Order: sequence, then C-alpha cells, then structure tokens
Amino acid sequence: MVDLIGFAHSKFGKLPGAEVETLMRQVAQEAVQDAGLEGGDIDAVVIGHFNPGLVAQGFTAGLAGGLLPGLHMKPAVRVENACATGSAAVHHAAHLVQAGAARRVLVIGVEIMSGLPTREVGNALLQACYVREEIDTPAGFAGMFSRLADAYAERFGDPHPAMAKIAAKNHANGVHNPLAQLRTAVEESFCATESEKNPRVVGRLLRSDCSPISDGAAALVVSARGAHDRRDQCVTLRAIAQTTDLMPLSQRDMSELAGARAAWGQLMQRAGTTLADLDLLETHDCFTIAELMQYEAIGLCPPGQGMRALEEGWVMPGGRLPVNLSGGLKSKGHPVGATGVSMHVLAAWQLLGRWRSAPLPRARLAAILNMGGAGVANYGSVLERVA
Repeated sequence: MVDLIGFAHSKFGKLPGAEVETLMRQVAQEAVQDAGLEGGDIDAVVIGHFNPGLVAQGFTAGLAGGLLPGLHMKPAVRVENACATGSAAVHHAAHLVQAGAARRVLVIGVEIMSGLPTREVGNALLQACYVREEIDTPAGFAGMFSRLADAYAERFGDPHPAMAKIAAKNHANGVHNPLAQLRTAVEESFCATESEKNPRVVGRLLRSDCSPISDGAAALVVSARGAHDRRDQCVTLRAIAQTTDLMPLSQRDMSELAGARAAWGQLMQRAGTTLADLDLLETHDCFTIAELMQYEAIGLCPPGQGMRALEEGWVMPGGRLPVNLSGGLKSKGHPVGATGVSMHVLAAWQLLGRWRSAPLPRARLAAILNMGGAGVANYGSVLERVA
C-alpha cells in the first residue's frame, strides 16, 4: 500500500520577490515535519516544475540536496508534463515506492510565473502546445481552450451559460480557502457578461473563464504502508492512472476530452469504485470549459449535457459529487508545476477533516483529475481515508 503522510501548501498568488528555491524549502520543511520525520528519513525527492523559461533557474532537482539536513546525497529528479506536472511527480513517487526503490519519497511542486509580463507568460506556456501547428494561437493557451469551446458549441450549443455557473461556483468555494489566490465571490451574471471589469480574452472566454497567473508551491510525503505510524493522519493512494492523447488538436475531436475519459475509466476500474462512491472531486478547471467537458468525460453527464450537473446542484457543496471545493484552479490559482501536488494535498486534507473549503460530511473517497496541455496528459488519482 502507498500512503500520503505529510502535507504542506503555500499561499497561491502573485508573490513579489518569491524564489523557486525558497518556496521549495518552505514546503519541504513543512511536509517532512508534518509527517513526523526528518530529512534523513527521506529516501528520494521528486520535483514537479514546468518552467519553460518562466524563471532563470533550471535543473531544480539539483536544489533538493540543500533543502533540508539529511537530504544531501539522496537521489532527486525533476519531472515535467505541462499543467499535469505536479500529478506526474506524485505518480512517479508512488511508482518508486511500489517498486521497492524507496520507502519514503518527498514530492514538491513549484512554479513562479509572475516575474514576466503576461504576454511572455502566455508565450512560455504555449510551449506545451503542438508547436508545429499551434504556436501562433492568439492569446496563448486561452486561445487553445477557446478552440475547444467553439468545437463544443458547434456540436452541442453555446457552453457559456454553463461556464459562467462554473466560474461563480468556484469563486464561491474559494472564499473558504485561506490559501486561494482569488477569495472574492462573484455573481453568475457578472461571469456571463462581457464588461470593462470582465473583458473578453479570446473567442468565448471572458476573464472570469480563465485561471490566473500564479506563484506557489505544495509538497507531500509518499510512504510505504509499513514505513510510517501515521495511520490516523494519512490517506491511501488507492489507485492512479494516466493516459496521453494525441497532441495536435487537428487530429482530435475537440468537442470532447477523450484522454480524460480514458484515464478516468482506467482509474475507476483500478480503484474498484464508481462515481457514486466518491465524496469529492478536485478537477482541472484551467478554463471553465475544461471543467464542463470533464463532467462529461467522467460520465457524470452524457455528452453535451454537462449543464445538468450545475442546474441540479450535483457539483455544488452538499451535492452528489462536490467539485473543486478548494476553489479549483480558477479561484485557488494555477502555478503550473505545483497544481497537481496542490490538488492531492487539498483533497487529502478534506478527507482528513484538517481543512475544508466548504461544509462537507466526513468523507472517505476523493478523486483528482489533472490535465496537461489541451487535454493531452491526463492523470487521475483516488485517495481513501484510512482511519
């Protein structure tokens, strides 16, 4: 069995003067201490850091040995898989434990994005597209997801009323998250309407449909079941799954997230669970159209009917499957390399009752769905409360 036993999460937002190494050290210390361990108890370190030129410091795995006493000379590696980088790091650590190559692994996700002008950030993120065909997409990755929204609209009708509901829902949830970047509730009518304060970014996407540029870090300790005594303070990584769809949008049906659907199917089979068993879901709402399409990819609604999940309250606090009680990427923030680790940390905290972004009965099972690129890298996890 693979357990998550120690957790840490910085404030997300635009953090003036923040440095990658400083954020890494902060969350590393907190997560190891939270696990009741010292640096020397850690067998390996996995760093999730996207950084396509967002900061000058590359080779961030090389910083690991100096983060804590006891980490010097321990193996460390950096992984990257676009916006799913953090989940890639968690899954890599789990594989090390499952293979017997390590008993306890420190996972750190980190990103500094606010040090560059917005246009340069957008250009950097476009390195996660199929450059040969898509590098000139207007408005960066917002333009990529605008194309998905257009394809969805052509097949099923205008998705923006549902997108506005998602934006308002996630902002309302984010009010309760003290670590979130945006902690202001916004009316659905505001999110549905282009205005001076909510301008159009590109195509069908208004500013309220887009996650913000963020800095931040999160960390956790992945442990073999027999390598810790934290049974009442841990969650089990019950199942993981990952798929990689075709990268060029020109080769895919952009009205659906086929890669997410495939990863979710594998995840449910490996976990031996169904949607009805889950108590909450943290999903990848980098743009509101993504969350809407994920409702359909996971089978919560048939294709084209994702709006039902909102109208019937299924994804709201207290609904049959609350989605993004943390505020999601839309409200919590989206420091790319940290996002997937953050999703695991906050889902675990909700299961453990250590922090909740909205009222939630004592929950047992949480799921995470994290995407990299325009639905290319798709990572799913199911976490289970042990005690």
